[in-house]
Amino acid sequence: MQFLIISGMSGAGKTRAADVLEDMDYYCVDNMPAALLPKLAEFCLGMGGRYEKVALVTDIRDTGGDAAIMEALQALHALGCDYRILFMEASVPVLIRRYKETRRPHPLQAEAGSIEGAVELEAQRLSRLREQADFIVDTSKLTLGQMQRRIHELLLGNEIDRTLQVNLMSFGFKYGIPAEADMVLDVRFLPNPFYVAELRGLTGLDAPVRDYIFSHEVAVEFLDRMEELLAFLLPQYVEEGKHIFTVAVGCTGGRHRSVALASALAGCVNGLGHWATLINRDIAK
Repeated sequence: MQFLIISGMSGAGKTRAADVLEDMDYYCVDNMPAALLPKLAEFCLGMGGRYEKVALVTDIRDTGGDAAIMEALQALHALGCDYRILFMEASVPVLIRRYKETRRPHPLQAEAGSIEGAVELEAQRLSRLREQADFIVDTSKLTLGQMQRRIHELLLGNEIDRTLQVNLMSFGFKYGIPAEADMVLDVRFLPNPFYVAELRGLTGLDAPVRDYIFSHEVAVEFLDRMEELLAFLLPQYVEEGKHIFTVAVGCTGGRHRSVALASALAGCVNGLGHWATLINRDIAK
């Protein structure tokens, strides 16, 4: 069982880190009292492999403070539970700014008298835990995507999945633009098979419609340019930590041009080494 303890400075991104780990198939529990860490570990160990990856967030808000966390770690060791510690931190000015922006009190502010004093006091109390940490992530200058990438690198190393799920969704503008679209491509400039009698009842999945559309040089050039654009964009989204990217391709009714182009783009995306799914939203309307 992979047992990961997430701790560190308040405001440094522990909950965000747990969200990242949840996407990595970890079973996550936020704001876990330190005294309960051994109990949960014992429960997970006794479940016969049901919980293979567990991540728990605990911090100084626990009434026992850093002493309770250290005692919990000793209990985990006594159980024979292998664990790793991910310690999240940020610079004092950044933590102060984050608390001012959220207008939330620091857990130790009442004791310390000020946000700055609370941050410094927390750093002192967590110093022993930081020394034992297997991984330390400073989020002072990291975007959410960069933090996600950093955690992936620390836990997965060379096993990082650098592919992206790309949804190619055809749609008809007359039925509205898909709300989930990250990028919208309007292909209504292409010759419309609807006005060809023998093609009207077919869809962009049928070879005669595809052949008609791509017999026009403008369609071929458009596809080439879009493939070039995606070849540039998709790795950038991977670096930013994006998991799913939706490209919506629209024509008037969502049956002919958009379907044919979305299908062709799906082939391009697969050729670029990413995972493409084709969704024809309005093809049956």
